[in-house]
Amino acid sequence: MKRISISAILLIFIISCNQNKTNSTIETTVNKTDSITIKNIFNTALTQGQSYQWLDYLSNEIGGRLSGSPESLKAISWGEELMKSLAFDKVWLQDVMVPNWKRGEKEIAYFTVNNTKFNVPICALGGSIATPKEGITAEVIEVKSLEEAQQLGEKLRGKIVFFNGPFDDTHIQTFKAYSGCAGQRYSGAKVTGEFGVAGVIVRSLTHNIDDYPHTGAMSYDDLPEDKKVPTAAISTKAANLLSEKLKENPSLKFYFKQSCVTLPDEPSYNVIGEIIGSEFPNKIITVGGHLDSWDLGDGAHDDGAGIVQSIEVLRLFKLNGIKPKHTIRCVLFINEENGLRGGKKYAEEAKAKNENHIAALESDSGGFTPRGFSFDANNTNTNLLLSWKPLLAPYGLHDIEEGHAGSDIGPLKSETISLFGYKPDSQRYFDYHHAATDTFDKINKRELELGAASMASLVYLLDTYLN
Repeated sequence: MKRISISAILLIFIISCNQNKTNSTIETTVNKTDSITIKNIFNTALTQGQSYQWLDYLSNEIGGRLSGSPESLKAISWGEELMKSLAFDKVWLQDVMVPNWKRGEKEIAYFTVNNTKFNVPICALGGSIATPKEGITAEVIEVKSLEEAQQLGEKLRGKIVFFNGPFDDTHIQTFKAYSGCAGQRYSGAKVTGEFGVAGVIVRSLTHNIDDYPHTGAMSYDDLPEDKKVPTAAISTKAANLLSEKLKENPSLKFYFKQSCVTLPDEPSYNVIGEIIGSEFPNKIITVGGHLDSWDLGDGAHDDGAGIVQSIEVLRLFKLNGIKPKHTIRCVLFINEENGLRGGKKYAEEAKAKNENHIAALESDSGGFTPRGFSFDANNTNTNLLLSWKPLLAPYGLHDIEEGHAGSDIGPLKSETISLFGYKPDSQRYFDYHHAATDTFDKINKRELELGAASMASLVYLLDTYLN
């Protein structure tokens, strides 16, 4: 073995130190540049933001935007014109056929105990059939889960089944409480219709104990027409009262009437706008929310907030002179609430055109204070995202973990795309979700703007570091 001279060793040491210093300088420069850019994004959103004003118009001038409604078409025109006015490089509509379910007249419900009539706030669930014109009157059987209903089987025949499974209040993440009992709303009629029940009423999916029923999608799946039954949501306060009275009077009868109808599918549209990438125009990062909403409120949190935040992401890029390397595309998806046809159509056309989507971000959890992001990504991009925590933490974006990213971007899922979901604080979301209380006055301007800046910051980092 040859001996290495002391001079040679010193030379190697000096080169190594200089190399480490250079790498450290590069890393520091990159992080400093990113930090400054993100700070500028937040400053711009909080001082020159437009998301709150846009949402004011969408909520108060257009209102609830159920798929197939005139209001949904007005919202589509509004979204298209807004993106054109912001001078996005390209704006277009994507054809989608959507369900056309109408609520009809306001629902009526009550029960009587010892000659005392208790009026009950209810609302038809989306996709339900109507009751007969005279309504339905029947005895009630209370259950807490789909499994309990299945076990009762034939004992349910001719009865109104009352699903009274409440939120689990011990879940800190309220979406876990929601998913824990959402099945009774979606599948309650399917499960019990097999046994010839008269109808179904479902406890509203919320922590709040109030008089506001929360609607939402239900499904009969492949149930024959003659076994489909009317299905409605009952407010939590009324659900507690009914449960209490059933213990005292197990044979009490419940009456409800609703006049909803499903009409033939209607033509509708996703609204799409984009800034074309300077280096990789054929690689796409999508950001979006859903333009449709339920009809009881004006859909401010679900998902008007996500819509205006997504548009604002592209506007913040332009205001801050950020020229993206990849194409940044904003999509206002239609029909998330009762069909997901907008998300499916977008993914279908992307596949047909061989579009290369490298990432997608969805905002569909309300306009509350930013908390972080969920992600569904490969190991490489997961590690990349986690490395950005120091850049995002100063803005309250600490909650970064693997999980569901979003329903509308879900159909894009592949081995190469990374999906992200914007996560605001969830504690108040289900107070308003799918209810008449989901209105613009529940929106906090600063929280909404912080959310838009959070999303723009993530999109900036994705554009900077993804291949």
